[in-house]
Amino acid sequence: MSTRPRFLVFCAAVLIIGTLVGGYFGDPALATPSRSAEKLRAFSSMLGLIQERYMDETDSDEVVYGAIRGMLRTLDPHSNFLDPNAFREMREEQRGSFSGLGIVISVRGEEGLLTVISPIEGTPAHRAGMRAGDIISMIDGEETAGMTIGQALKKLRGKKGTTVDLIITREAAEEPLDFTITRDDIPTTSIPYAYMLRPGVGYIKIKNFTQTTSDELDQKLRALSKQGMERLILDLRANPGGLLEQAVKVSSRFLGGGKLIVYTRGRVSNSDQEYYGSDDKTGLRYPLIVMVNKGSASASEIVAGAIQDHDRGLVVGENTWGKGLVQTVYPMSHESALALTTAKYYTPSGRLIQRDYRSLEDYFTYAQMQDDESREVHYTDAGREVLSGGGITPDVEVENPETPEFIQQLVRRSVFFDFAVNLLAHVELDRSFEIDEAILTRFKKFIEEKKIEFEEEDLKNNFPYLETAIRAEVLGNLYGLEERSRALAENDLQLLQALDLFPRAQAMLAALTRTGDLAEQSETPDRQSSSRNERGATPPLNQ
Repeated sequence: MSTRPRFLVFCAAVLIIGTLVGGYFGDPALATPSRSAEKLRAFSSMLGLIQERYMDETDSDEVVYGAIRGMLRTLDPHSNFLDPNAFREMREEQRGSFSGLGIVISVRGEEGLLTVISPIEGTPAHRAGMRAGDIISMIDGEETAGMTIGQALKKLRGKKGTTVDLIITREAAEEPLDFTITRDDIPTTSIPYAYMLRPGVGYIKIKNFTQTTSDELDQKLRALSKQGMERLILDLRANPGGLLEQAVKVSSRFLGGGKLIVYTRGRVSNSDQEYYGSDDKTGLRYPLIVMVNKGSASASEIVAGAIQDHDRGLVVGENTWGKGLVQTVYPMSHESALALTTAKYYTPSGRLIQRDYRSLEDYFTYAQMQDDESREVHYTDAGREVLSGGGITPDVEVENPETPEFIQQLVRRSVFFDFAVNLLAHVELDRSFEIDEAILTRFKKFIEEKKIEFEEEDLKNNFPYLETAIRAEVLGNLYGLEERSRALAENDLQLLQALDLFPRAQAMLAALTRTGDLAEQSETPDRQSSSRNERGATPPLNQ
């Protein structure tokens, strides 16, 4: 298989797992029994011939799974077969927890070293004293050289209460370190970062929509309110989606008043549903900016679309992915499942978000955007024009500048992370440290030792990037990934431009308040959203 088809299959798998939305159950397929039986007999005969006559031994599961996936690719980009591993991972992500050690890992460097990016605070790995930069050289007596992240995770995760033995190589440690760690339940948060970006300005990053997202959001909103939050940036960039019911609940926190948030339409009777926000009149009264980009898909687009259609906040960034198909997850035998597209979803103004997918190559590589002139015009509550059929077009488009090639090369080679680990092994730093001449001299020597070719001008011209990246990795190593995010935010040009747009968000909120569409803010965001599903359909359960 060529590199490009492999890349397309990978993109499809990532997007499909992240954007499954649905969970209600439709009617059986309308195929006649005789024709179905005839096709099944043909398939069974071919499978038998392959197993009997093919030149090499075959795995019947792989052959059948491949046939199912091929069949589904004739339908649409998002209908997909979930083998036992994929189905298990999806359920773990939706539940919001798994049993393991509590570390973020990556394969780093040309040697493919299994590296700890960060231990999660309060988890077994954190309590045992594991650190960012630790290299896991052995797991339960097996060397990790050549392991993929997926293979390593299978070994690190396991039943709660069981133990795993690790051999760790640590910078500046003379001998390898032995760890025996007992597995425990590890929460998988969907909101990794929430902090005050500026005085009065809160920032919340939602990475996906799981069963815990709305509860996590309530907790973060309360915490930031106590810190004096008066305005909010809700960051949905690179959020591939998740549970539809959670998108409804998150939207409801800001809309209130029983407003329509999304509706679905399909061929079978129970696919027509409408989802509304909480029945009370109250919506959180923060001036709101929602940030999106082309990695924002599905449930993210539901939230952004509802906020935009009801003129509740300002949508800022880049055009979103354009995924408006609903998947119902049907459990199958052998712990597998079928994620079948059963409906399309529409924003409150009637917009279909789904982008044209007649060319799967263009669809998954985002090579061809739909022309605005061919997109149907709809209108927000306040009469603003919005377009259908090509994702969510932001109210204010702000492109993310291209990162210089020199910086991209350093990131690809894990230079900033590795340098931070090396630096902290020899120099004691805290939050107040600055990138001075001594640190830059160390950095220059470090990249020379990595045999990376560069000119003095590369360092001079890219100093803002270098300063931000070094500081972010050092703070992340010392204090965790949220501190790393805070440091990166200081050079996030999309985010910095969004801060200047709050007067417009404030004006939109004031207009809603004047018309009575948004009442006074409640003290705590503890309301429950509701869904009004036509024909008694079961509410969405899965991504």
